[in-house]
Amino acid sequence: MKILVIDDDAAVRKFIGLTLKQAGYDVLEGENGREGMKTLQEHRDISLMITDIIMPEKEGIETIMEVKKLYPSLKIIAISGGGKAGPQSYLVLADAFGVNATLAKPFSGKELLLCMEQIR
Repeated sequence: MKILVIDDDAAVRKFIGLTLKQAGYDVLEGENGREGMKTLQEHRDISLMITDIIMPEKEGIETIMEVKKLYPSLKIIAISGGGKAGPQSYLVLADAFGVNATLAKPFSGKELLLCMEQIR
């Protein structure tokens, strides 16, 4: 399974990428929603997108809305550390836009893999 990870924090991308690669997944990465959309256009075989909500250059909610319109069957996990409002308010918003699951940062590799199993 090919998975796209979008997060502006390089350490978070690396953590998620390593977790998924060790579990046998093929991982592509993007630093923001703009890069993520470009990657989706170039790789039509992506099965899951994991995206942060708060990012520069096309944030997560905007990216989720576009993905739902262009790739309605693509599964999405939204992740957020929150910002001033805390992660839950952003994740509730992402859930309202139809993501398959949400995870509040910080989360463990085990929590991520369990979340993925639940939406398969």
